Order: sequence, then structure tokens, then C-alpha cells
Amino acid sequence: MSDPLTTIGALAGAGMEAQSQRLRIVAQNMANARSAGATPGADPYQRRTVIFSAEMDRAIGSYSVDVKRTELDPTPFRLEHDPSHPAADAAGNVKMPNVNMLVEMADMREANLSYEANLQMMRRARTMISSTIDLLRSGQ
Repeated sequence: MSDPLTTIGALAGAGMEAQSQRLRIVAQNMANARSAGATPGADPYQRRTVIFSAEMDRAIGSYSVDVKRTELDPTPFRLEHDPSHPAADAAGNVKMPNVNMLVEMADMREANLSYEANLQMMRRARTMISSTIDLLRSGQ
């Protein structure tokens, strides 16, 4: 097993990387929230979600978070009536992405808070180690 600082750093780093990937997917969803198909009846952009997993990291002797995969959200597409749109069907309806901006904003906020919590964990571990070293030096 490795030293505590390495373990904490590895765990926090894995958490930060996972949340960074989640933030990238959220940003992609938000950027494509109005991306309809190009032709009548074509499917628009489909929302993506991140699936996390707990993976055993033998180097640190602990479970760590990892992005297992991304998946397409099965929520149905929204229909908007816009006969002038190039992707409008015969009835004038356009399939719009299944992206809900409120959900994306909530996901972004949660991912950001999780990222910051992992960063804070790294900072506190570094401070504790520095304090321990200072105490050991002062005892000499």
C-alpha cells in the first residue's frame, strides 16, 4: 500500500477527472440543445449521460471512481411546430433534442461542486502533511 498523501491524491485526482468528463458531456449537451436534424424526420442531437463505476486501484489499495461509459438518454425527443424548418415533417413538426437545460444546469452545478470537493480534499491533505513535517522539524 502507498503512503496516505499518494492515496488521497490518487482518489481526489480520479474524482476530479471523472467530474471533468461529466462537465464536458454537460457542455456538449447544452451546446446542442437546439440541434435538430437536417432533413424531414431526421433525429436531432440525443442527450448523453455519464455512467460512473467504482474500480479497485491496486496501487493505492482502495476503490476509486472512474467513468465507465457514456450513454444516450432514452427520453423521447420534443416536437416543435415550425413548418419553415428544413427538418419539419408534413405536419410542420420538428423533432428537437431531448436536452432539458434545467437538468443540464443542475448536473453542471453538481459536477462542479464534486470537483471542488475533491480539490479541497487534496489541499487539506497537503496542508496536513506540511504541518506534520513542520512538527517533526521543530522537534529536532
